[in-house]
Amino acid sequence: MATIPKEMQTAYQRWEMNSFDPRPVPTAAPAPLDVPAISLPTVDELNAIREQARTEGYDEGHAAGYADALAVGRAEAAAQLEHLQSIAVTFGNALSQADENIAGDVLELALHLARNMMRTALQVKPELVIPVVREAIEYLPVLQQPAILMLNPEDASIVRDAIGEELDKGGWRVIEDARIARGGCKIDTASNQIDAQVASRWNRLSHSLGKNVEWLD
Repeated sequence: MATIPKEMQTAYQRWEMNSFDPRPVPTAAPAPLDVPAISLPTVDELNAIREQARTEGYDEGHAAGYADALAVGRAEAAAQLEHLQSIAVTFGNALSQADENIAGDVLELALHLARNMMRTALQVKPELVIPVVREAIEYLPVLQQPAILMLNPEDASIVRDAIGEELDKGGWRVIEDARIARGGCKIDTASNQIDAQVASRWNRLSHSLGKNVEWLD
């Protein structure tokens, strides 16, 4: 069996005694932590922060509200403008229709007045039948015999006195017909017939103007 050196035995005994020493073993103190100092805001600073937040929130809310109100206003303005344009178009159409109606009424009134004036004129100046006869004769492209001019008996005497000689040279024969109203005539040739009676001429004029103002109303 090996023998433990005396020096080692002495060191072991000392370690063993020290391991049971109830006194605390001094330890090194921990190094202090480097904690930055914290500066808390004052009451005035807190009030300023709250006021700034309130102002910013108000400004943002005001801007958003203004944008929404502006969009709504523009939409309403566009709708109102479209409505006004529709009213303007409707009014313009109604005005045009009114103008047409007024123009039509004025024309019809003018025709009634003209008809009454012509009736009066034919009674006052029966010789107005002469230009009617001339116009009817000149309307013929070619005169072919037999050529008959039919007139009211009272107008026939006026025409004979005024242009009877001219009619004879042209080969016309004047026929009296009581069915023809005064102021007009009828022409009958081998190839043409012309109705130049007052009522017929007046009705053609009235219908060409889009009216139905008959001569015998």
